[in-house]
Amino acid sequence: MSSDNIEHLKGLVSQLQAKIERLEKQAQQTASDAKHKVGEAVDQAKDAVKGTIADATGAAQKTLTPAQHLRLVLMGPPGAGKGTQAPKIKETYNVCHLATGDMLREEVKKGSELGKEAKKIMDNGGLVSDEIVIGMIGSQLENNPECQLGFILDGFPRNVTQAEKLDEMLAKRKQPLEHAVQLLVNDNLLVSRITGRLIHPASGRSYHKEFAPPKKPMTDDVTGEPLIQRSDDTAETLWKRLETYHKQTDPVADYYKKKGIWTGVDAAQSPKTVWASLSKIFEESKKQ
Repeated sequence: MSSDNIEHLKGLVSQLQAKIERLEKQAQQTASDAKHKVGEAVDQAKDAVKGTIADATGAAQKTLTPAQHLRLVLMGPPGAGKGTQAPKIKETYNVCHLATGDMLREEVKKGSELGKEAKKIMDNGGLVSDEIVIGMIGSQLENNPECQLGFILDGFPRNVTQAEKLDEMLAKRKQPLEHAVQLLVNDNLLVSRITGRLIHPASGRSYHKEFAPPKKPMTDDVTGEPLIQRSDDTAETLWKRLETYHKQTDPVADYYKKKGIWTGVDAAQSPKTVWASLSKIFEESKKQ
């Protein structure tokens, strides 16, 4: 092969290499552009999703009614029907049911700082302080997803000092109480109610041998688990408990009356009628 042909081939190879380099650069640029465009598209999609979520959240907040932001203290003597009505309120309005006894047991079981402190006091036979109980309520409102739309407080406050401390904590959270509902029943009727009461320990659901019996005797309708009768559900014990209840709760009811959020409900009626009265209270608050 002549030297001219060799030089010609070298020239072709050089041109080919230059073309390859150009194509590689173009490919890299195209890939870079594509990556950039994909990145932009992903960012836009993220922004769109965030916007949709924000719009949905905002719309939800606008459409949520006062009843769906239910913040309620439920008061009533033993046997008034709190164990029947509280679960219905919880289910209907998607709020959490905070019973002080249950909260204490839960915190002790979890081994939280509040639980350890409470256990130490209870083991020594003492009464858990208001600060600990209010701390537990605050912890539930902060961490329990069920409390996002509100809460039912059951068994607290028991005196005016506790009510004032509770209001102070809720004011800091900008979650003031909306309702203080008291179930009202004649004491003599309560005695007959209580002595026939049956309890499902795990859920707190209550039945009555005569007025609201379970579908199957001594058996919870939902879980099929056995029901119990509390050892303190005797007439003698109940009269003492009612005396303590009135002494403690009447001033609390007066406190909430002065704040304009108290409502009394005749709980001597059937559970269905009581529920209708409660629903009416919450529905009317929507219109205000």
